Amino acid sequence: MKKAVVIGATSGMGRELAKILAKNNYIVGLAGRRANLLSELQNEIPTETHAKRIDVSKTKEAMALLNELIKEMDGMDLIVINSAVSYQNPELEWDNENETINVNIRGFAAMANVAVKYFSKKGYGHIVGISSIAALRHSCRSTAYGASKAFVSHYMRGLRQKLVNKKLKIYITEIVPGLVDTPMIKNRKGLFWVASAKKAAGQIFEAIKKKKKKVYITKRWTLIALLLKMMPEFVKRML
Repeated sequence: MKKAVVIGATSGMGRELAKILAKNNYIVGLAGRRANLLSELQNEIPTETHAKRIDVSKTKEAMALLNELIKEMDGMDLIVINSAVSYQNPELEWDNENETINVNIRGFAAMANVAVKYFSKKGYGHIVGISSIAALRHSCRSTAYGASKAFVSHYMRGLRQKLVNKKLKIYITEIVPGLVDTPMIKNRKGLFWVASAKKAAGQIFEAIKKKKKKVYITKRWTLIALLLKMMPEFVKRML
């Protein structure tokens, strides 16, 4: 059986994707900050799972714990790095900005670092990183979030180039979701094209199977991404 680790499996897309992977004959390693939610998810999945409480913002500890989880699973073939936080933070409260940077940037890079080194020794593997359509549009209300997702996208592309240059059979898939019904957008009004976490996870799994380089979730957000890339700066400021 193949083995997958989902970082950020306690809610939203990560939780739904873990269940889909299990249904498709993966042994799944579940990682997240909330131990009680990891236990609940393990109880929902009838097949073999392994759980590890990992706070990616504590990077050195998180890297050690991820290596422990991989060892307990006797290896992995796939890792999905999904942990992220988002705040509407127009007043630039530093605690919120700092947590966003620590989780979405430092935490992401730390988990990717462990994965690249593990798969490089193994000779093959698949790394999936969750970015966001927010990477294409800066916002005065959530400055750090969009910037952090731009980091994820660029980091994934840099890793792909590095691994191709080394001729390693390690696949990199960049997932770019639009709006997904998760706790991250709870109580926000005026949203459109909001997909369920289950639908988004299903499309992510299809991208994993096809080893896609980059996929917008759901597919209609490809059009929004194209418009954002062509849009003049002064128009973006008015949005």
